[in-house]
Amino acid sequence: MLTKAKRVARDVAKLPSIPKELVSLFLTGPMTGEAINDAGAAFKKALIEASLNAELSHHLGYAPGSDKPEPLTNHRNGSTAKTVLTGDGKC
Repeated sequence: MLTKAKRVARDVAKLPSIPKELVSLFLTGPMTGEAINDAGAAFKKALIEASLNAELSHHLGYAPGSDKPEPLTNHRNGSTAKTVLTGDGKC
């Protein structure tokens, strides 16, 4: 049976590697736990938004800023705010 510490270590090892250059964009010097949580929430929100935009591009068949292909009737017509429920709360 795995101890809690071993389960946490195993789960952390499964996380994707984050490039140091990306981390440096969020790092503002010594950070409190609250600042770290805020940076994580900001990153999660940006990642979710990028994923939703990519999903829409895939669904529509063309990228934002591109001309809509002629035969398509579905198109981009603006955007609205969305709330996504995560394990950490709303984003």
